[in-house]
Formats: sequence, structure tokens, C-alpha cells
Amino acid sequence: MHTITSSRALFVSCVAVATVFSSMILPSSIQGQPPLSGMVSHRDIDYLATADFANNRDKLDVFMPEAASNVPVVVFFHGGALQRGDKSQGEGLASQLTPQGIGVVSANYRLSPNVMHPAHMEDAAAAVAWTKNNIESYGGDTSRMFLSGHSAGAYLAALLSLDSSYLSMHKVPLSQIRGTIPISPFLYVEEVAPDRSKTVWGTDTNVWMQASVKPYVGAHKPPMLLIYADGDADWRREQNERLKTQLKAAGNVDIDAVEIADRDHGTIISAMGNDSDPGMKQVATFIKRHK
Repeated sequence: MHTITSSRALFVSCVAVATVFSSMILPSSIQGQPPLSGMVSHRDIDYLATADFANNRDKLDVFMPEAASNVPVVVFFHGGALQRGDKSQGEGLASQLTPQGIGVVSANYRLSPNVMHPAHMEDAAAAVAWTKNNIESYGGDTSRMFLSGHSAGAYLAALLSLDSSYLSMHKVPLSQIRGTIPISPFLYVEEVAPDRSKTVWGTDTNVWMQASVKPYVGAHKPPMLLIYADGDADWRREQNERLKTQLKAAGNVDIDAVEIADRDHGTIISAMGNDSDPGMKQVATFIKRHK
């Protein structure tokens, strides 16, 4: 584990006081919104042409550098315990990555209690497939795709990169994923599900295990950078470190976990909209190293 910046103890004391089938979209149909700090945005794109989910759950936003050409792209999934949240959470990340020549696709997905596992995973895989099939039209490079997310969205990103079955249904090989950056994820569902709403994974312990990262730890996985906050719950921090250890023991060399100081479960992602944020710097450095 690497710890970035100051002490966990100071942060915790401060907290005590103060107590989120591809559809082909051609360039002629894209109307980019005015650039924000060099960022061009394309919003509410339907990534599932065969579906019409309520509340824009089948929509994604594309954020690209101005005049983008063959840039690496991060597919981001929002947090919210698989029960709430929105793709707008990815915009802060995009505001810092696009000036560095990195595009971001931020996707919604269906939420519980309207759906249960594996629907969230299926939607996330479909968003990645849409990116593979369409992002060149926006200036992205399909050979340089990364996965990321926060909290529940980080879990989706991690599981997609470990259990190849979801992406393979869309003919997206794991080799096309350059790296994965889960931000404060939960990972071992069999340990999380007993205390969560049964509308997410149900009550079948076999389903819990199938939804966990545990069965899919093995060799030949994409590079992964796990990022978590020193203010995250102890169990969450332990799960991140455990996955790092298990993946490395399985023979994966490029696996790391980084703890960001003076952050909690919410601020670790909200602070990434700041160019001086140490977590954001970790994300950008990882992408540049693997792009």
C-alpha cells in the first residue's frame, strides 16, 4: 500500500468534528456542446438501441479533448450502491483528463430495485461495447480503452476486467482493456451482500459468489490501480489491499493499490475535479503509463 500525503489520524479527527448493444452514432449526428476548459461534451447518447430504459438509464456522456484524434478513453461508472447515482459524477474526472489528451465516457446503468444482478453488469458491458464500436467517431482510440468508476461503479469496472464473460458477449476481448482504475470499490460481494438490500443480489449465496471478484482472480488480467481513501471503512480498505495481493500472487505484475490521505468515501471522487488532487494525479499517471 502507498499512502499519498498527510496523516490518516488528522483526517479522521477532522471528520469527527465536521461529521454513479451499441448504437452506431455517426459524426454528422453529433452535436457537441460548447467546450468547457478545452473539453467538448456529447450528452445523453443511447448506448442500447434495442432498449428504452426509464430515467435515461441507457444513456452515456462522451467528453473529449478539443480536436481529439486517436486519444485513449476511460469508460467510467458512477457510484451509488447500485441503487442510485448518475453519470454526471464522471464529469469532474473528465474536466481534468481531457486537457491531458484523455477522453472519458460516463455511463448510466439500470438500478435496483428495478433490476437485480446481473443487469447492472450487463449494462456496463454494453456501454463498453458501445465505446469500442463508436468512439473512433469522436476521436477516441478503441485500442486504448480503460475502465474506471467510483464505489459501486468501481466494482462494476473491476468485475468487468476480471470476469471476461460480460465483455465477451459483445466480442470485446480483455486484451482490449489497457487498464482498470477502481476508486473506493467494494469487491467481495459474498461479504457485502448480507448487509445490503436484497433487491441488488437477492438472497442466494451462490449468486453472491458469482457476483464477487473472488472466483475470477487469476493470471493474465489487465493492469489495475486500486485507489481508496484513508477515510474509507476499514473493511473496504482491506478488500482493496486483498485483491491487490491476490492478483499479484496469481502472477499479475502491474497491480497496485494506493491510499489517498485526507479523503473519505465521497470526497475521494469529488476532489478529482481539482487538478492538484493527488488521486487525480494517480489516475492520470496510470493512464499515461499504459496508453
